[in-house]
Amino acid sequence: MLLGGFAAQQQPKTIFSAKKSGMRRMISSTHNAHVKYLRSLCADPRERRREQRFVIEGVRLVAHALAVGAELCVVLYNPDSLRATPAGSALLEHLLTRPGCFAANEVAISAATDTRTPQGVVAAMAWPNLAPQPGLGLILDAIQDPGNLGTLLRSAEAAGVGWVVCAPGCADPFAPKVVRAAMGAHFNLPLRHDLSWEDIGAEVADLPVVYAAAADAAMPYYQADWNQPAALIIGSEAHGLSAAGMALATQYLAIPMQGRAESLNAAVAGSVMLFEALRQRGGR
Repeated sequence: MLLGGFAAQQQPKTIFSAKKSGMRRMISSTHNAHVKYLRSLCADPRERRREQRFVIEGVRLVAHALAVGAELCVVLYNPDSLRATPAGSALLEHLLTRPGCFAANEVAISAATDTRTPQGVVAAMAWPNLAPQPGLGLILDAIQDPGNLGTLLRSAEAAGVGWVVCAPGCADPFAPKVVRAAMGAHFNLPLRHDLSWEDIGAEVADLPVVYAAAADAAMPYYQADWNQPAALIIGSEAHGLSAAGMALATQYLAIPMQGRAESLNAAVAGSVMLFEALRQRGGR
């Protein structure tokens, strides 16, 4: 029942040939169709949603995606840049034999990304379609900073969270800055970002408890029972929990502090609580 909304999504049509990159010239024009397509996915959340794809950059992320069997729809790579490191050289050997991979110069790759110093490889990847797992769920309530959102996704994946929902008001979880901060969490973490608060409430209705982080809560986070099925709501950096988030919570938790800071960064607070849950569960 939990988050049963993770249904298989219809795969969009692809515009890319299956010919191997070794049979094509190096892409050098910023007006190339593949360059423009990647750039549109970087820049436009509506395009990401329509295509159900997002962009990953750099040797580490692309190699990680290949290792977990992710669907890479198109890849642009600069052979000279990749040969500069052992990890890049190993990735290059894989890309040379894969369909949908195209050699490109630095100018073309820079035009296809939103970073100032690209690492020589950029790829479009299909949205993962991962089934939710039992145990702890994470609900992100209007987390608008891309770095915080990506960090929370990274911590959630590392702490063994079973599912994540980005509630209304969150930044786009597939935006390039979020993806870079998450460092591959998207590949393994069941993630939804298209549910209303009414939908979220229906999904967690059977849970024994829905925790929420609140600076003025009476219960310390480490006194909560994290061994039971539960969800945790983390509110926004500027405004805390929304009215909808507060209505959904059944127990509020605080992180005791001795310094003068009024509160912790949303990503830090969420990470502290997630890893306490992991500790109580014995590292499971």
